[in-house]
Amino acid sequence: MTSKLDQLREMTTVVADTGDIEAVARLKPVDCTTNPTIVYKALGEPMFADAIKEAVAWGSKQGGIAETVVQTVADRLSISVGAELVKLVPGRVSTEVDADLSFDTEGSIDKGRKIIAAYEERGVTRDRILVKLASTWEGIRAAEVLQKEGIDCNLTLLFSKAQAIACADAGAFLISPFVGRILDWHKKASGKDFTAEEDPGVLSVREIYNYYKAHDIKTIVMGASFRNAGEIEALAGCDRLTISPALLDELSKDDGKLERKLSPDTVTNVEKLTVDEKTFRWMMNEDAMATEKLAEGIRSFAKDLISLRTMVRKELEQAA
Repeated sequence: MTSKLDQLREMTTVVADTGDIEAVARLKPVDCTTNPTIVYKALGEPMFADAIKEAVAWGSKQGGIAETVVQTVADRLSISVGAELVKLVPGRVSTEVDADLSFDTEGSIDKGRKIIAAYEERGVTRDRILVKLASTWEGIRAAEVLQKEGIDCNLTLLFSKAQAIACADAGAFLISPFVGRILDWHKKASGKDFTAEEDPGVLSVREIYNYYKAHDIKTIVMGASFRNAGEIEALAGCDRLTISPALLDELSKDDGKLERKLSPDTVTNVEKLTVDEKTFRWMMNEDAMATEKLAEGIRSFAKDLISLRTMVRKELEQAA
């Protein structure tokens, strides 16, 4: 029998949500997504010991403010992880703009350009990379500029239709609606469990997918942040799904029948909306879940970014 993972690959582009080189080589996803948490964990693996030594040696030769050097070395290491992943996948690798730039449009644009330049220095062309930005109003505006420069963007930490519409209006290449984190909020708020068909995260992605297809929006919908295989199965047919190695393994061992749930051929008509800044901020204000989970996600990624920079700082001090 064909596994559910293989069946899923027939209808959805499967992406690995990991920096685990062994898992990527074994599971053979089309794309990979990373974030500060994933990069920090990956750098703990023995295979990146030489990359850390190289980056620290490089950083030790740089002049200027010490903290700027720390941040630059941390950026270099993020690119090192991404460059290794590029070797293993035929598609794209997402590399995240610093979480502490989530409300800084110009800073995000500058960092996005630097990410692409750093990859190009290593011979990795921009068509292999997605610059990952938080779906704040400022992050979306940064993506609008970068997209016009030929730098494709992945808008992450997306929890609402308001964010999805604003991203589409900005011409974003791809969005990553977070299924599991939406479920987490609703479980905590209501005290109840949800089946896959009732799952608020699943329903949110289905609504966004339907809106995009109904209006022929080219932005790719990539469901992310899954808590269980049921959520993934309930979104079979979505443009892309980024899945952890544990859930990819679970799907690969299940030879049950997988039913397609999403298709461009079965969308329903919905009203086309335009979301300007005032409307965006009001819609987010009225959506407690989206507001809280967006802020929480930025804080979490910022915490892991600090952990990465702390590790770099210690390595630089020891090398001095």
